[in-house]
Amino acid sequence: MDFNLNIFIFLSISCFLAAFIDAIAGGGGVISLPAYILSGMPMHYALGSNKFAVTFGCLGSSLKYILSGKINLKVLKYPIIVSFIGGILGAKSATLIKEDILEYIVIFLLIFTLIYTLLNKNLGVKNEFIEITKKINFLGTAWSLILGFYSGFFGPGSGGLMMLMFIKIYKYDFVTASGNAKIISFTSTFAGLLSFIYLGKIDYLYSVPMGIFMFLGGQLGAKYAITKGVRFVKIIFLIICFFTIISMGISIFIK
Repeated sequence: MDFNLNIFIFLSISCFLAAFIDAIAGGGGVISLPAYILSGMPMHYALGSNKFAVTFGCLGSSLKYILSGKINLKVLKYPIIVSFIGGILGAKSATLIKEDILEYIVIFLLIFTLIYTLLNKNLGVKNEFIEITKKINFLGTAWSLILGFYSGFFGPGSGGLMMLMFIKIYKYDFVTASGNAKIISFTSTFAGLLSFIYLGKIDYLYSVPMGIFMFLGGQLGAKYAITKGVRFVKIIFLIICFFTIISMGISIFIK
């Protein structure tokens, strides 16, 4: 694509906002990916260019959470590895198959997540993590592989599902879950990015500056989440889940 100032401004605002929201409760892909598509990029270039910018957004928020002591690297040891593998496999699949089936599955999981969180008012309010058992390791690793694949394949909705994984399996509160989920998101997104770079499906003219905007948005969003606390993140999480379901539902309906 040739450079267009209006498109640049539109993507800059959209990507910064997406990274800010994603750093708090996931769901930024619901904003940034449609923005790239609306810019006029072919679908595969929109996916790759979005992956490039989102990687920097995840990096920005991850660094902020790490410096704030919200990350447990012992917990993340195996999930990081499998999410990287899943991200590569997902990105390769994105150029070969349609995303319809995965979209239906993710919408169902997000609806479940929304209802489950609403019905369990104390879910994620306190950090009740005690220790890592073999069962917890297995479940966390398995879910990280699945969500890593989806993140590399398409993306929207994966952040919220990762947060629920850390809350339900590891008994984290929403802020700590958000921080650890960002590390997994970064790993799978970066893996997916490598595949899109190899396939030559990235428009660097827009992706590089958008990566800078998303890095800054991720940093600011993570700082805001840590400052405001668990209940604020939970409210944003529920709102993002709801709008992600609506957004993905509309996109399927108009196809």
